[in-house]
Amino acid sequence: MIPFPLHLESLLGKPLMYLVFLLIGFLFGYVLEISGFNHSPSLAAQFYFKSLRVFKVFFTAIVVGMLLLFASSAIGLLDYNLIWVNPTYLWPGIVGGLIMGAGFIIGGFCPGTSLVALATLKIDGIFFVLGGLVGVFLFGETVDFFKYFFNGSYFGRVTLMDVFNLPTGIIVILVTLMALLMFVGGEQLEKIYGGKDPKKAPKARYYGAVVLVLVAVVIAIIGQPTTDDRWARLAPLRESDLTNREVYIDPGELLDTFHDHKLNLIMLDVRNEADYNLFHLLDAENILPLDIPGSIDEFIAQPANTVFVVMSNDEKHATEVWKMLTSQAVPNVYILSGGINNWLDTFATPYEQGFCGDVKPAEEEELHYEFDAALGSNCPAAYPDHDKYDLEYEKKIELDLKRAPVGGGCG
Repeated sequence: MIPFPLHLESLLGKPLMYLVFLLIGFLFGYVLEISGFNHSPSLAAQFYFKSLRVFKVFFTAIVVGMLLLFASSAIGLLDYNLIWVNPTYLWPGIVGGLIMGAGFIIGGFCPGTSLVALATLKIDGIFFVLGGLVGVFLFGETVDFFKYFFNGSYFGRVTLMDVFNLPTGIIVILVTLMALLMFVGGEQLEKIYGGKDPKKAPKARYYGAVVLVLVAVVIAIIGQPTTDDRWARLAPLRESDLTNREVYIDPGELLDTFHDHKLNLIMLDVRNEADYNLFHLLDAENILPLDIPGSIDEFIAQPANTVFVVMSNDEKHATEVWKMLTSQAVPNVYILSGGINNWLDTFATPYEQGFCGDVKPAEEEELHYEFDAALGSNCPAAYPDHDKYDLEYEKKIELDLKRAPVGGGCG
């Protein structure tokens, strides 16, 4: 069992969950306060290279957080795929970053540090927060004028591992070394522009740097868990779902889900292209099992109301893909009971019968219907008339909304 991230609401209930959030927020603010981050001149000094304390503190937090995150994942204490990574909107992110940077220079605060200054009744912090509230209001009133740009250049859940196509361990080492080199460069800039002597800085920082590098190397050596590793840990909990058929949904339930507009339905047809071209459900996406790993990030980034239904001719291949998706923490994954063969047994009309004739005996995971033409989804059975069917079935689909958000930056 992978214990983290914890779903606090189910463990503690809402009142205690909010208390934990309040405690975390208080401790975060306290750390910012004792670090002197409620003092705008100290914060603005980093832009003039006189004091890079802000850069050092936050980049240290980023590196330590990264190492703890992937070390925990490597030893099986945390499922990284359950950590919500903010989706990338490239150009809006760049423009927003430039605007925030300009505001940081002018006002001397970022959103998080401004709230710390407000809590300690700093006049400049109070006015900065008020200005931020005005900005939020103006943005909300004008966003429709540039909504296409604001929602443009969407790349989904993108990490450095995706960008550089490198293993997680290598990225961890490179980011750690980059941070240490930037710390050295920062000290030299402070020496030149701020008159600070690096020799007077605590010697313990060298020991800390060695520890960070060693941890990064260990993470790279251990590696991140494979799909098989993940399923081996998860199997004791989820095998019963297969045995008890808790994740196999009746064709009638899938038909009803077609018309449930509260759900974002994604159907994954994992058959070969030939069978898919002969017949498939309307809007079903053809994806081979070998291509599933490359789409995991895309699936995880889907809205919380997304339901995935995997289908093959029977159930064998769909069940293997279900294990793959479930082990990678893709939520709300179900299997079409009996596969496409059962779907056609339930919804085939005289139109399809005219093309496929009688049902033929076939091996497991072979299409039982022998089509004379590639109908694809161009026939009634691909999207049956919902009003003509009133099928009884045991409802299986239930949304699992457990996911842990992770933010970045100082605000």
